[in-house]
Amino acid sequence: MAESRLIGAYPVIGIRPTIDGRRGPIKVRQSLEDQTMGMAKAAAKLFEENIKYSNGEPVKVVIADTTIGRVAEAAACEEKFRREGVAITLTVTPCWCYGSETMDMDPTTIKGVWGLNATERPGAVYLASVLATHAQKGLPAFGIYGHDVVEADDSTIGDDIKEKLLRFGRAAVAAATMRGKSYLQIGSICMGIGGSIIDSDFMESYLGMRVESVDEVEIIRRMTEGIYDEAEFQKALAWAKEKCKMGYDKNPDFVRKSDEEKEEQFEFAVKMAVIIKDLMNGNKNLPEGCEEEAVGHNALAAGFQGQRQWTDFYPNGDFAEAVLNSSFDWNGAREP
Repeated sequence: MAESRLIGAYPVIGIRPTIDGRRGPIKVRQSLEDQTMGMAKAAAKLFEENIKYSNGEPVKVVIADTTIGRVAEAAACEEKFRREGVAITLTVTPCWCYGSETMDMDPTTIKGVWGLNATERPGAVYLASVLATHAQKGLPAFGIYGHDVVEADDSTIGDDIKEKLLRFGRAAVAAATMRGKSYLQIGSICMGIGGSIIDSDFMESYLGMRVESVDEVEIIRRMTEGIYDEAEFQKALAWAKEKCKMGYDKNPDFVRKSDEEKEEQFEFAVKMAVIIKDLMNGNKNLPEGCEEEAVGHNALAAGFQGQRQWTDFYPNGDFAEAVLNSSFDWNGAREP
């Protein structure tokens, strides 16, 4: 399992089993307790067995302590989820529930609702009602409903429901993981490449990320002043020489580099990757006196931009980009 490279806990999924709050002489609520909690446990098991964080760990799932039939229980669930670091909620139910009393009202969570398509109780009615209430309140939720009607005592999850639950879970974990992390812009726009125009408003308001910017000269400064992990560089260089064979040189003779120059550029490219990795994640093993550089930018993603001017003068960033976008490097499995 790879070491987590980002600051901040990974998002937890919270399961909210909602239920018809009516008790009375016919004991409506009591008759639904086992079925409702069973749905929650089945959804949790599905998530835990099939969704992983970007560092390879299985996703953490928590379930409300009780079913949720009235607003007090919804509040108790929200309080538990706040303590547990829940960023994603899935509300599950086989029956009618009091919509606005039982729904997730936390504006910061990513929400899904699974209403059971069964023979006896109106899970579809609650789903339609609560989704409308979510829309009315400006709290979007992902609706999940099965194609086929199932028996009320059928505890299995149909294939179409599994697919919808996992689509929601994976997308929600990805979106929640981005929050509070950085995008690191190294360099800026060149050759009119629109993809290098960083929209900070989009990053901040839509993805919940911040934009960090570093001039490309920082890479040269760190190379020149030895602000990198020498042991890490030597390990990376040995790995790259073993795994990455030089290809055929198709340049014309008058611009072709000598073998010595190619070797220097190979080392330069590997050192770039090591330094950009440090810029993104930090590195506690940088030389003494480099405490500022050692903390990094907590970058989930980064871009080496402005390469036209860079590659007219220095080796390009292809190796660094390829290896830092991969799920492995010289240390083995890694978080891309």
